[in-house]
Amino acid sequence: MKIDLLEILRCPFCGSSLELSETTKIDRQDDQIINGILSCQCSAYPVVDRIPVFSADYLADQAREHLAAEEPQEALLTMLGLDESSRQRAFISFLAQGSSATYKDGVQILCPDAEGTYFIYRFTDPTYLIGQKLLQAVGSNERCFAKRAIDLCGGSGHLTRVLCEVAGPAEVLLADAYYWKLWMAKRFNAPRCQPVCCDANNPLPFVHDAFSLAFCSDAFHYIWSKRLLASEMMRLVGHRGVVLLSHLHNAMVENFSAGMPLASKWWQNLFGEMKARVFKESEVFESCLNRSFLDLTRVYRDEELADEQALFLMASGEEDVFRTYSHSDSTICGGQIYLNPLYHIEQREGSVALRLHFPSPEYEEEFGASKRYLPERVEMTMEDFRLSQLWAQSWAQSGTLNDNIRKLLEQRVLLELPKGYL
Repeated sequence: MKIDLLEILRCPFCGSSLELSETTKIDRQDDQIINGILSCQCSAYPVVDRIPVFSADYLADQAREHLAAEEPQEALLTMLGLDESSRQRAFISFLAQGSSATYKDGVQILCPDAEGTYFIYRFTDPTYLIGQKLLQAVGSNERCFAKRAIDLCGGSGHLTRVLCEVAGPAEVLLADAYYWKLWMAKRFNAPRCQPVCCDANNPLPFVHDAFSLAFCSDAFHYIWSKRLLASEMMRLVGHRGVVLLSHLHNAMVENFSAGMPLASKWWQNLFGEMKARVFKESEVFESCLNRSFLDLTRVYRDEELADEQALFLMASGEEDVFRTYSHSDSTICGGQIYLNPLYHIEQREGSVALRLHFPSPEYEEEFGASKRYLPERVEMTMEDFRLSQLWAQSWAQSGTLNDNIRKLLEQRVLLELPKGYL
């Protein structure tokens, strides 16, 4: 973590400021704290491999003890939840690979279940496209980056990466309760962000009015303390800032992995201290497919939203954020072009077919809307396939896109991903 982050950090429980403990060795590199312990009036919190951890639980206590004993690797393994020797060995081997290690490899070690599968394919799914569209649209309003921006419950940083791109020079923080997700985000998906490990069910460890944009996607319906989190988000951005919530589950309809959803009027009620509006997420999805503008001037009645599968909400004390936003064609964040891992390559004599293949029936059912933009099959000659690979490599060097590559990117057959993702 950057040293100057201490200016806006506060203990989530007693609210006092934090300082570096002088009783434990502090590992520093330029303006970064690599490992150390932060102390407040009531407790102490570890900083493990650049990430401050504001948790009052067993893992954080163990990590703090390892740091006090000058055992930073053991502290890291503890926070990553690697309590089995076989997984520890696999992760240490992963670290030894250096720059050749991939995000996919790391997820398969740290989260070898359905959630890990979701993360690997995250850049393809409809909720990602919708979050990207909202950030690119609303983020074009300079008000959003007058100060810092924060992605709350942002997982391993897929949309944080978009936020970093649209934020320009503004500082971007990523907060999540799961340390391993933050560690992966910092290493692969959003290396420019400042991760902070904290639980959104508790008060957030930041001073009032430190941010101008607070964003949260596909997570609020899993939060039990919804009133607290809504109040905290409004506290963080103040009257002039913006709260943006993407993919809120609607309690009036059935949802996959439903969590604890609310009806539209109760989502809006949470942010009653600000001007708040709830919108149809399906309209954002259609604007993604049509590459059209996004109208955020409309005020919906509750009955108009009752059948909507998912919603999004924007709140601000300033009326000018509720306007029409133009479409952005940018899908590039400075990474590399890869074949979408949902496609399998079938080679025949003189030709290549790319066939869409979902990792499981459950995944296909939940994210089946992706078939609106992902073609079932793409056929090309072997020569065109080889040229596509060369064009992708050429883009990586020159930054210019061939028309064929651009079309495949628009269809998400090809994906622009962080370096080292697959």
